[in-house]
Amino acid sequence: MQQYLALLNDHMVWGQTFIQQHQHWAAPIAFLLAFVKSLPLVPLLIPGTALLLTIGSLIGTSEISFIPIWIAISLGAALGDWLSYGLGLHFADSVRQSRLATRYPDLLPRGEAFFHRWGAFSIVLCRFFGPLRATVPLISGIFAMPILTFQIANWLSAFLWAAALLAPGALALPYLLRL
Repeated sequence: MQQYLALLNDHMVWGQTFIQQHQHWAAPIAFLLAFVKSLPLVPLLIPGTALLLTIGSLIGTSEISFIPIWIAISLGAALGDWLSYGLGLHFADSVRQSRLATRYPDLLPRGEAFFHRWGAFSIVLCRFFGPLRATVPLISGIFAMPILTFQIANWLSAFLWAAALLAPGALALPYLLRL
């Protein structure tokens, strides 16, 4: 575990250094991180949130502009969730018959009950909870949430989430450094 954490730290330092040296790549990198972070299982391999928070701190301490990064993260997150929704819609039967679903038979019915109870708000709410962020769009596709309902919640929550993610580094860090 310590080796994994050390490797993770090395990648974080490398990412921060790269973005500082090549600020014009900040928005495309932010887009890509937010996009892959929205896909199922990928967040287990890539520390996207930590890297995106790092980009937020770079906004507060360098010449990187907030608006392009905010838009890039929002677009990446929303498009990644849209893809996850489509995967869930397309592979719904395969997921229902998967080893995970048969091993934990109450998992999908609980997810379906959650969606019926909270509707579109489930998309917004789960955007802010790491483990659920990458799976809820997939599950909403499996249960065929109406696409318009999904997309409205998806796009609005993506822009809200990106702003909340960047705000501590972009807004608070410069203030704290002046103290």
